[in-house]
Amino acid sequence: MKKCSKSGIRCFTRWSRKGYGAFASLGKVVKIGVLSLSMCIITLNAKSVSAQPDTLRFEREMTIEALQVTAERLNPTRGVVTPTAVYSRDTLGIAPQQTIESVLRLNPAIDVRERGGKGVQADISLRGGTYDQTMVLLNGIDFTDARTGHQSHSLPVDIDIIGSIDIIQGLTGIGAYAGAVNMVTTPLRPNYMRTEIAGGAYGYLYSNISGAITRNGLSVLAAGSVRRSDGYIQNTDFNNTNLFTRITYASASAGLFDMQAGYQRRDFGSNGFYTLAFPDQFEHTETTLASVKWNRSFGRFTLNANMSYRKNDDRYELYRGGKGAPEGWRPNYHTTDNAGAGISAAYRWVAGETSVGADYKYNHIYSNVLGEAMAHPIPIPGGNGFFYTHEKDRNIVNGWLSHRVRLGGTALAGSVNLAGSPYGTFPSWSLALTQRLAEHWSADANATRSMRLPTFTDLYYTNATHIGNPNLKPEHATTYQLGTRYTRDRFRAGVAGYYRHGKDIIDYVQTETPEGMKWKSTQLTELNTYGVEAQASYRGRKFLRHITVSYGWMSSSKASDAYLTKYALDYMKHKVAAQCGINIWNGLSAEVTASWYCRNNTSAATYTPYWLLDARLQWNRGLFTVYAEATNLLDTEYYDFVGLRQPPRWITAGIVLTL
Repeated sequence: MKKCSKSGIRCFTRWSRKGYGAFASLGKVVKIGVLSLSMCIITLNAKSVSAQPDTLRFEREMTIEALQVTAERLNPTRGVVTPTAVYSRDTLGIAPQQTIESVLRLNPAIDVRERGGKGVQADISLRGGTYDQTMVLLNGIDFTDARTGHQSHSLPVDIDIIGSIDIIQGLTGIGAYAGAVNMVTTPLRPNYMRTEIAGGAYGYLYSNISGAITRNGLSVLAAGSVRRSDGYIQNTDFNNTNLFTRITYASASAGLFDMQAGYQRRDFGSNGFYTLAFPDQFEHTETTLASVKWNRSFGRFTLNANMSYRKNDDRYELYRGGKGAPEGWRPNYHTTDNAGAGISAAYRWVAGETSVGADYKYNHIYSNVLGEAMAHPIPIPGGNGFFYTHEKDRNIVNGWLSHRVRLGGTALAGSVNLAGSPYGTFPSWSLALTQRLAEHWSADANATRSMRLPTFTDLYYTNATHIGNPNLKPEHATTYQLGTRYTRDRFRAGVAGYYRHGKDIIDYVQTETPEGMKWKSTQLTELNTYGVEAQASYRGRKFLRHITVSYGWMSSSKASDAYLTKYALDYMKHKVAAQCGINIWNGLSAEVTASWYCRNNTSAATYTPYWLLDARLQWNRGLFTVYAEATNLLDTEYYDFVGLRQPPRWITAGIVLTL
């Protein structure tokens, strides 16, 4: 060690005989903390850690050769590509985005398509993929729903307890065809209580309470919220409830335990959500989830284990409350159970870090429309006399091996994976290279083979306009990426280009039937996707808090144009976003975001480019924070889906008390 600052703080100049190549070769300086045992919450990333020294009560600071460090890599560690930060509480803590969806919308790699305001329902996709091709993780646990990607992102957490959000590329195995989004919950401080009350246009009300207690190795984070509105047009009202807790316990002898549990209930009018012909649709969803992780180190050897469960209940009404419904009509009922377990081990030695692991997933659905016909239907709990008439289940296993090594200024990592499912076995792999170019420059390259299974909706959903296909097989993709990053003091910049070749793509194709033209779930095409993403940011000290600009471009083409597809070519072609935060005077601050979107037009959908402008004015005085904000300040008429208008100008105001 040597002294690296005038304050006399000690810092490490080298990691002796350690295989931390994924970050050590980059030659960058990142401050991290040696946390007290009581605050060993294992999924914090380096950006959020370094940004909040008072929150985490650092015992000391260290300087290491790194760009990004995580207290826990994604568990299991089959992914070898460094995650990309999308959101940091410190940087965007007062941004005019009250929901996770509005935060994600600004990233050039993410396409967020909402069907209503304030996060009522949203589809999240990465780099031209569909909502079904994106894995969704909460604190490193995969909670992706097997029925449909429409529900995967419906998690019982609010933005106030989210410390960071990362995009993870290069995950082998099943599920992350286009990548993964990982949301990490962290407390504002080791001990605190926060409550927020807000109201605004269209009968909008929001109430939230959260807090944390930390004692003797135990940390408890808990939060709850209610969000409702009368809706900005007919039948867009909603009433949503979130409950969540995360508990960590660190023991010198037993290791680290990380537990989380949550519940969400949503009731929302669905004007044209799934078909414009029916403006009085309605949906009720409930999500219950829980997981536990354990981590224990024995010298150079580390052992990890996890278990998880998510249950989704969904009632979809084409005619809200049955009003105007024809005789014999019934709602669609679905109950999906998603369970998982995994174990992994890592060994650090002179040649790097070697990891091995396996995981298991179980998917099951009860439904009155999806799955295979049941010999003996069962009553639907609370279903007013309706029955589950269909069900289906499947078992999925993964086994993987990965290795990381540092060779001077070069970091190499690779992994192989073998997945087994009812659709057969599938090998996959991932390679990553990071090269230090100069004092502030680094470059990286990676390649990944990935896949995803068809959802239960892909396989079985059949109605007057759609036909399911129980013979579908998994989708496959090979993705290549090349990028470079520059980091110096408070300035960061980066650019990345990628190419993905997809095979056996599942999409809805216009098909002639005796009843007329219908959309049939089909595998007829290959898909080639190209893209470039660029971003630059600067964090100021006084008047200027931060400024960020980003741009994303993408193009996708299918192997054959002989047929009309519904989703394959419906992607965000151009996206520009700028964010700026300033400190005005004596606790008064402002945040402005401007963004421009240009979606690709297809023979099935036509869109007009549009601008969005959001702003927030906030005054912080001691324990109290008062704010006013406006989303879509220009009152732009825009559409994420053809014919489904998104909210106009929406003004809200609120007060926050933090103890």
